Amino acid sequence: MAIETKEFLNGSLPEELMQILVTVASTWEDVDNPSEIQVTALSGAMTNQVFQITWPTENLDLHRKVLLRIYGDGVDIFFNRDDEIRTFECLSHHGQGPRLLGRFADGRVEEFIHARTLSADDLRDPEISSLIAAKMREFHSLDMPGARVVLLWSRVRRWLRKAKNLCSPSDIKEFKLDSLDNEIQLLEKAITRDDQEVGFCHNDLQYGNIMMDEEAKSIILIDYEYSSYNPVAYDLANHFCEMAANYHSDMPHILDYSKYPDEEERRRFVHTYLSSSGEEPSDSEVEDLVQLVEKYSLANHLFWGLWGLISANVNKIEFDYKEYARQRFEQYRVKKPQLLGPSLVPLDDIEA
Repeated sequence: MAIETKEFLNGSLPEELMQILVTVASTWEDVDNPSEIQVTALSGAMTNQVFQITWPTENLDLHRKVLLRIYGDGVDIFFNRDDEIRTFECLSHHGQGPRLLGRFADGRVEEFIHARTLSADDLRDPEISSLIAAKMREFHSLDMPGARVVLLWSRVRRWLRKAKNLCSPSDIKEFKLDSLDNEIQLLEKAITRDDQEVGFCHNDLQYGNIMMDEEAKSIILIDYEYSSYNPVAYDLANHFCEMAANYHSDMPHILDYSKYPDEEERRRFVHTYLSSSGEEPSDSEVEDLVQLVEKYSLANHLFWGLWGLISANVNKIEFDYKEYARQRFEQYRVKKPQLLGPSLVPLDDIEA
């Protein structure tokens, strides 16, 4: 059953969801009427719809809040929802992120984190960036259920098959999807290393999935839909690529790669990341990871390019997914010869 945003904003909530919200609010003694809720839509989400649910309290200056997440149409293509919930609960057990308060058919209710969601500009703040680097190192070191196996390549291949099934013949031709099978195989062979570190990765560290407790000066990572074991270099590459995005602008789908961090900024981030484990890395260790991260940015462009094409066919959120995909594939085409040379079979030009 699809749920429209206007239904929530008009106070028309499914009975199952309403029961969960009333049950949660009933645990707070200062909420006089658990059925008296206020709903506010939060912007910036591209996979799900997110709402803030608020109850007035006896203290007029205080409100109780939870976060309501409505799953986007067709997003089960990208991940297994039951696996994501298990990840969510396990991370909560590790003291990471919000607690799960309730589930219903189309979404879930989460603890409201009283911290500030970062902005695009925050990612360039050296102090905040250092905190993010240290938090990523901590996150990657978590002992999570499941085999410590890289899922990146199997996921990309699965998404490619799905994109071919969903896209029109003209889109398949325009985005050269028929050439990607071989491209993925060769890219995997070119950048995978026996000595690469594999950790539990977030895989979607855009600024909207990072919160900061200003008082404690601590970072909280949220939204684990895409989390899995992967090369840690891939997760760092994803974070760097997200610095080109501003999902709260007038054109949230437009990426500005002039904002991609320069070499000095990337090296500083990687140094903080490695040193946060307690040992000072050598210059060669820093440089080695910096170079590997750059190569994994290519895999990141393919990953989110395919995500954009699939989303354009299944998601109703107002976002130009196809144009986003086009920019990702274009960046792959531009950066590949710079990072790997002409050794791979070339991906044909993608028309703008």
